[in-house]
Amino acid sequence: MNLVGLVSAVSPTGTTVQRKYLPGFASSECLGFPLKFPVSSSARIRPTRKAGSPLKVFCKDYPRPELESAVNFLEAAQLSASFRSGPRPDKGLQIVVAGAGLAGLSTAKYLADAGHKPILLEARDVLGGKIAAWKDNDGDWYETGLHIFFGAYPNVQNLFGELGIDDRLQWKEHSMIFAMPDKPGEFSRFDFPEVLPAPLNGIWAILRNNEMLTWPEKVQFAIGLLPAMVGGQAYVEAQDGLTVKEWMKRQGVPDRVNDEVFIAMSKALNFINPDELSMQCILIALNRFLQEKHGSKMAFLDGNPPERLCMPIVDHIQSLGGEVRLNSRIQKIDLNSDGTVNHFLLSNGNIIRGDAYVMAAPVDILKLLLPQPWKEISYFSKLEKLVGVPVINVHIWFDRKLRNTYDHLLFSRSSLLSVYADMSVTCKEYYDPNRSMLELVFAPAHEWISCSDSEIIDATMKELAKLFPDEISADQSKAKILKYHVVKTPRSVYKTVPDCEPCRPLQRSPFEGFYLAGDYTKQKYLASMEGAVLSGKLCAQAIVQDYDLLVARSEKCPQPKMIVA
Repeated sequence: MNLVGLVSAVSPTGTTVQRKYLPGFASSECLGFPLKFPVSSSARIRPTRKAGSPLKVFCKDYPRPELESAVNFLEAAQLSASFRSGPRPDKGLQIVVAGAGLAGLSTAKYLADAGHKPILLEARDVLGGKIAAWKDNDGDWYETGLHIFFGAYPNVQNLFGELGIDDRLQWKEHSMIFAMPDKPGEFSRFDFPEVLPAPLNGIWAILRNNEMLTWPEKVQFAIGLLPAMVGGQAYVEAQDGLTVKEWMKRQGVPDRVNDEVFIAMSKALNFINPDELSMQCILIALNRFLQEKHGSKMAFLDGNPPERLCMPIVDHIQSLGGEVRLNSRIQKIDLNSDGTVNHFLLSNGNIIRGDAYVMAAPVDILKLLLPQPWKEISYFSKLEKLVGVPVINVHIWFDRKLRNTYDHLLFSRSSLLSVYADMSVTCKEYYDPNRSMLELVFAPAHEWISCSDSEIIDATMKELAKLFPDEISADQSKAKILKYHVVKTPRSVYKTVPDCEPCRPLQRSPFEGFYLAGDYTKQKYLASMEGAVLSGKLCAQAIVQDYDLLVARSEKCPQPKMIVA
C-alpha cells in the first residue's frame, strides 16, 4: 500500500526547486507539540513581482446569500446551539481526538463548546487534512484540493458564522459553467435567476440552456428523475446499489445526459466516472441543489485553508481550554482486557490517555491502526468496503494573464481533468493582475497516480490547449509555465461505489469510550467538507450524551493522562 504522497515544484528551466514527501491520504493523522503560531486577521495580499505600486485586489464577488431561513441551516444551527446551551458538566472530560482535518477540528470545537477539554492530535506539521496547504519558497500557496463552499453546506456555513469569519467566503455568481469539448474555448452556462424560489430557479436554469441538452433529452431526463422527486429520501437511499450508468439505463435516460452532465458531476463529487459512482451520490447532490434556493451557489475561501479556516477553529478550541498538537502520529491503539481503549501510543514513544478517544483520521489510516481483536467485529470489518480514491491536484503559474476564464469554478468536461479555476482571479490572497495561476483537479487519477510530475503536467497542458486554444499550446509556444506544483493523494475521500452505505459506521463504536469522526461515517452529506464537519458534530453529540457513562468509567479506572517515554 502506498502511504506516501508527493509534492513537488519545478522552475521554468525544469530544475526541481522543492520536493517534499507527504502522507498520501491528504488528511489528518495525529501528534505531539502544542500549536503556537500567529495568524493574520485578514488575507495577506502579495505585491506584484514588478517594482511599483502595491497590488490592488479587484474581485467580482457577490453578497452572501440569505441562508438563515433554509430548513437545513436552521437544523444545523440548532445542533450547534445545543453544545453551548446544554447543562455544564461538573467536571469536563478529557477527550483525545486523533486527526486535525475538518472532522477532528469540528469534533474538538463542539466538545469545547460543551465544556469539555479536547486534546487534538495531528501527525503532520500542517492543519486541515484534506484541505491542507503549503507555502513554497516564493511565498505562493499550493493546496491538497480545489475547495468549494456551497450554499447547501449548512453545518459549514454555521461554523463560519460561529467563528465570526463569514466575510472570508467569496461568493460567486449563481451559475454553473461547463466547457464545450466540441467547441474548444467556448463555455455553456446554467444561470439560476435570483427572483425565483427553489426548485423553479434550477428548472429555469436547465430549460434556458440549449447548448448541452436538447428539449427531448431534457424531458426524458426529467421523467427519469420523477421517482426521486416523489419518493424522497427513501428512494434516494434505495439507489445506493446502482451505478449512475445502471440507473440511467433503468430509467430510460438518454446516454447524452451522461456525456453532457453526469460525467462532469461524478468527477466533481467523487473523482470517478459514472460507471463506478453510486447513483445515491448524484441524487443527494441534485436534491440539495434543487430544493434549496441558494444550494448550488458557490464560494471560494479568500486564502489558504490552514490559516483562513483551520486556525480560527484552533484559536476557539484553545480559548476554551482545549489543546492542539502537531508533528506526531498514532502508532498503536492499546487495549484493556475487555477490548476498550487503554491509551494511544504515539510514534515518539509518548502514551496519551483520556476519558474518551476519537479517531478522526481517514478510513484507510483507521484500518491500518485497528487492533487485531477488533477486526472481526462487524462494525469494523465492514470498513473494508470503504477505500479512499486517488486524486491529483495541479497548480500551474503562467507568464501571462489568461483571458478565456471566469471568476468562478469551471467544469472542464475533459477526460483527464475535473474542475478548475484561475485562482489569481477567484481568490483574494492569490490575486495577481498580471499572471494566471490555474488550479486543476486531475481525475480519475488511478492510472496517473504513479506517473512522474512532468508526465502529469504534459498531459494537463494538452487538455488546457483545448480549453484555451488561442492562449495555451502543449509545447508552450504560447503561454509559458513559470512553475508548477503537483500534489498526489493516493487515498483521498472514500470511493462512493454501490453498496457502500450499509458499511458506513455510526460515530459511536461498540466499545465504550471509543468514537469515530470523518466523512465516511454515517451522515447525510457523503464524502465532502460538509460531511466531515457534520460527522464531527455528531461525534461530539454522542460523547456529550454518554457523559455519565464516561465519568463512571473514568472513576472506576483512574489513570495518568500522559506518560512520556
